[in-house]
Amino acid sequence: MVEHERRGWVDEINWRLSRITYVFPAVIVTIMMYEVLMRYIFEKPTIWVNEMSLWMGGWIYLSAGVYAMQQRSHIRITLLYDAVPIWLRRVFDIISTLLIVLWAVATIWGGYNEASKALITWERFDSAWAPPIPAVSQPLILVTMIFVTVQAVSNLFTDWGREGDTGIEEEEWRSEIEELKRAQAIDEE
Repeated sequence: MVEHERRGWVDEINWRLSRITYVFPAVIVTIMMYEVLMRYIFEKPTIWVNEMSLWMGGWIYLSAGVYAMQQRSHIRITLLYDAVPIWLRRVFDIISTLLIVLWAVATIWGGYNEASKALITWERFDSAWAPPIPAVSQPLILVTMIFVTVQAVSNLFTDWGREGDTGIEEEEWRSEIEELKRAQAIDEE
């Protein structure tokens, strides 16, 4: 995968946060291996590994949305977007950013009371370990919505003034062309 170039401080912050999250899958695999070892070799299963892996998986999922927005890999009908003139692309960008802002405002508005209640009461997951997954995850969803929205608005402004904007980045074009050439070489053999 070719990473999108970072433009501005919002891109930089979200890119760095995504790098912290890169460690989580390795931690999940490690603690799951620990659970297998404890359960099947030593016959002493843990009470915390399953919930911890679910918790960390949720964090990964949330940060992946912010990273996708920073990389400009959110859902877009590229065939249509690349076929239209630049002024119409700008209209598409404005509409999509406004829809993202509207979605975030609605999500935060609708989830604020429940998230604040979970945080204030320190709501716990209903299990033997009883970690505070709802108390942390529900407010984190709202914070993530803010990050996604700020990133979307930042994308609109930082990408707006680019000269010669052709939709798909040049490096992406090159990598796609190389992939097609490799695929054709395989088919010809």
